[in-house]
Amino acid sequence: MKYKRPLAIAGVVIILLLYVSTIVFALIDSPLAQSLLMASLFCTVVVPAVLYGYYVIIKYMKDRK
Repeated sequence: MKYKRPLAIAGVVIILLLYVSTIVFALIDSPLAQSLLMASLFCTVVVPAVLYGYYVIIKYMKDRK
């Protein structure tokens, strides 16, 4: 139970930073910005999915004990 809240807060902070970086990269006019924008969009989709996967695995392991 001790680990859930800090992990949730860290996940929210990471997702918010990804959203902000996506907006910033979309507004910057640079050749590198397009690549960074695509990476940011990819991470915006993948990071929440991975965090949810960790949550499901932790829940499964807890119920198994």
